[in-house]
Amino acid sequence: MLCFHSKYMKINKYNSLVFAILFGFGLTAQAQTKQWTLEECVRYALDNNITIKLSELDVKNADIDKKDAFGNYLPSVNGNASHSWNIGLNQDVTTGLLRNQTTQYSSVGLNAGIDIYKGLQIQNTYRRTKLSIIASQFQLLKMQEDISLNVANAFLQILSYKEELKVKKEQLSIDEKRFKRSEEMVNAGTIPRGDLYDLKATIATDQQAITVSENNLLISKLSLAQLLQLKEFADFDVIDDTNAKDENNIMAQSPIDIYNKAKETRTELKLAQTNLEIAEKNVAIAKGAYQPTLSGFYGFNTRASYSDKVVGVDGNGNPILAGPDPVFQQFSDNKGHNFGFQLNVPIFNGFAVRNNVERNKVSLEKSKIDLEQKSLDLQRNVYTAFTNAKGALNTYESSTVTLEARQQAYNYAKEKYDVGLMNSFDFTQAQTLLTNAQSDVIRTKYDYIFKIKILEFYFGIPIVPIISK
Repeated sequence: MLCFHSKYMKINKYNSLVFAILFGFGLTAQAQTKQWTLEECVRYALDNNITIKLSELDVKNADIDKKDAFGNYLPSVNGNASHSWNIGLNQDVTTGLLRNQTTQYSSVGLNAGIDIYKGLQIQNTYRRTKLSIIASQFQLLKMQEDISLNVANAFLQILSYKEELKVKKEQLSIDEKRFKRSEEMVNAGTIPRGDLYDLKATIATDQQAITVSENNLLISKLSLAQLLQLKEFADFDVIDDTNAKDENNIMAQSPIDIYNKAKETRTELKLAQTNLEIAEKNVAIAKGAYQPTLSGFYGFNTRASYSDKVVGVDGNGNPILAGPDPVFQQFSDNKGHNFGFQLNVPIFNGFAVRNNVERNKVSLEKSKIDLEQKSLDLQRNVYTAFTNAKGALNTYESSTVTLEARQQAYNYAKEKYDVGLMNSFDFTQAQTLLTNAQSDVIRTKYDYIFKIKILEFYFGIPIVPIISK
């Protein structure tokens, strides 16, 4: 009995040890929730975003259109075969007489045609499809760049809210410590009880500010998770791997240098230029309908009959019938060929060709204007981005100086408050100004980082390199 009890105790010990290990492992796994870097977020969005996937399908469609256009160079070949039964009064093909009979016929044919000349429409259509592939690739690249910027903005917004929440919680902790100390001072009769009520209101305000910051953080995480197309985002979090420094020294560039670089690299200009070239091809294709077309054709056919055939005449003048020849022999004997050329010359078609040409000319003019507008927009965007980045830097530096001054003012106010030379209301005001200064530094810091990212974007420096699939 004692032996059994000892063994039972050992088993319980073992089970407790296993449970402790598994429980500890679960806590470790939960504590090690993945924190995403900016590059990881952008990479994941580029691989999973629905809008990008739709744009990738557009590229595939453009490639299929190119194959269709290449097929226009090739001849069309079609085969046909038929077998029929004729029952009742019909003409006997062997005698030419009408009689009630059941006959069967088989026929086989092959037809081929090819466009020899079609006003260069085939060549221009093929060239247009190649341009359409390039345009769809540029559209995909632009979509990827836009998503990258949106992800960066959402990522930095999360970091901003996290820092702001951290400041709010630190402020609450300080106020709660002040409240405890003030309670002791009120009980000792050092300060009036009214100061304690002011601190209670301040703590309530701090808690309210924390709730607002937590909601803002949650919504910002949800926005980024949706951009990434994450299905499970309850534990989604990011890590601050950014640097509020101009590492690429982009601010040393002049706006005109950035604009000149942007004209060489920006996708929207390349896309507009390609669309212009597509519009030119559309005009050429439309004009091709004015010209005559020449096509060649070839046809082969043969047939077989399953009816009796006339092989002679008897003494009374009646035809002597024999069974039909073998089917394949009939196919060989009855084969025929037809081939030739067909020329079509357009003379009048109700102004359809003319109107189509004019319509495509209008589209061409719109493409030219669009390219010019894109160039003007790019210039305005570059100068605006440069001005915004410069202003964001100045604001960030000013807010940093303000924070240092507010910190010193707060430290001085705290010294006066601790010795009873400042009332609670005035000290709370100094503390509020410090908190606002801290929030301003956080906001302006991440605003500056994002503005630098935009400026680098125009200078041809992507957030992460985009790899073509």
